[in-house]
Amino acid sequence: MKLNEVAVIFGGTGLTGNHLVSLILGDPKFSEIIIVSRNKINLNHKKITNKIINFSKYEEIESSILKNSIVFSCIGTTMHQVNGNEKKYKSIDLDITVNIAKASKKVGAKKFLFISAARANSLSKNFYLKLKGDIENTVIDCNFKSVFIFRPSLLLGKRKEKRPIEKIVQIIMSYLSFLFPNSIKAINASDVAKHMIHIAKSNLSGINIISNKDIINHCKY
Repeated sequence: MKLNEVAVIFGGTGLTGNHLVSLILGDPKFSEIIIVSRNKINLNHKKITNKIINFSKYEEIESSILKNSIVFSCIGTTMHQVNGNEKKYKSIDLDITVNIAKASKKVGAKKFLFISAARANSLSKNFYLKLKGDIENTVIDCNFKSVFIFRPSLLLGKRKEKRPIEKIVQIIMSYLSFLFPNSIKAINASDVAKHMIHIAKSNLSGINIISNKDIINHCKY
């Protein structure tokens, strides 16, 4: 990996995205972070460029990505945020992620890394797991040469928005984590971010799926 890499982060204000930004700010191998958001971010740093776009417009997504940059996508929503509207949920999780992948390929980005979910499967009868599987398959079909799909289980960490039910589940899962195998054990969002950066800085290429177990095992060392 060369010095002075540029990271482009979609979803940089969310749980994992926040950790990505903080870690990359302290990483000397990255000279610039382009945080792509709907609204202006309250973060000033010489490394940071904030691009405010309309995520429903492909051309604005494309204009946010630089050639040879490393693109991270932490885009995601919840049923609560879309008032239970599955069509709207899909338009955020699938359409935006796929457009980022297409734009990354067209512009000539070096790598595309995005967050999916443990047990993602396009054949699942569960809406969420099926959607995540559909996203993975559609991104892979874009034929981008270096794609890294991260499949974490329940993410642990403090979110900006209130998710009371998820918070209760986080507490329960963290106390009972020893009962669960690493494939589905709850995981700190900070560990996911650390491993994403590790992979981004590696010489790996091609289509790679990084499981919850892979992330946990890497973060032991």
